[in-house]
Amino acid sequence: MIRLSQMKLPRRTRAGAKPLALPSPVEARDFSRRLRAWYRRHARDLPWRRTRDAYHILVSELMLQQTQVSRVLDFYARFLARFPDLGSLAAAREQQVLAQWRGLGYYARARNLHKLARRVVREEAPRYGGVLPQAPEALRALPGVGAYTAGAVASFAFEQRAALVDTNVARVLQRFFAPHLHPKRARDLTTLWSIAEAVLPRTGRASWTHNQALMELGALVCTARVRHCGRCPLRGECQSATND
Repeated sequence: MIRLSQMKLPRRTRAGAKPLALPSPVEARDFSRRLRAWYRRHARDLPWRRTRDAYHILVSELMLQQTQVSRVLDFYARFLARFPDLGSLAAAREQQVLAQWRGLGYYARARNLHKLARRVVREEAPRYGGVLPQAPEALRALPGVGAYTAGAVASFAFEQRAALVDTNVARVLQRFFAPHLHPKRARDLTTLWSIAEAVLPRTGRASWTHNQALMELGALVCTARVRHCGRCPLRGECQSATND
C-alpha cells in the first residue's frame, strides 16, 4: 500500500499538528502511471481535448465552470463558430458576446472572457502580441483567470508542466492521499495543491494526460455522490476506498 513520505510541505502547520507530507517520487510515479493508463482506455472524446488552441481551451474551461459537460458541448461549438479566435471576440460588443452565452448562466464568465480578449488583442497588444501567454503566472494576470484555469490552459494548450486543482481533482487527491483534509478549507486546499504538484509527471506531455485523467476520474468514477471504487484504477492504495 502506498504511504505518504514524511516530507514537510512548504508552508506552516498549526501548533501541535502532525507534520504534513507529500508523496515520494516513487509513489508519485506509480500513482500517475496507473492513472494515465486508465485514462487512455476510458477517456471521453471531447472536442476541447482534440485541440491545442489556447483560446479554444480557455473558452471550454470557462464554460465548464459550475456547468455539466453535456450542457457545454452545444454552447462551445456555437460560441466558437461565432467567435473563432481572440480577434473576433475582441472586436465584438459585449451584448453580442452575452447573446452567444445566453442560457449557460454565470454571465460574469462571458464578460471576463470578453475583457480578456480586448486586453490581449487591443489594450495591451504590444505586451501580449495578440496571443495568450503560456506561463500560468502570466495567464493569472488576465481577467477571470484563476489558479485552476491558468494551470489548465498552460497544461492543455501548451503542454506546460503545470498543476491544476478543481473540485474533481481535489476530491480524488483528498480521498486517495489525505481523507482528513477538507477541500473547502483554505489551508487544506493549499495542501491539496502541493500534493497535485508533487504527483505531476516530469514532462509536459505526460502532465497533459495526467491532468486530464485526474479530472476524468473525478467526473466519472470518484464522484461527489457515489464512489465507484470497483472501477477505480487506484482503489488498491486509496485511503478512502470502499468494497463495492
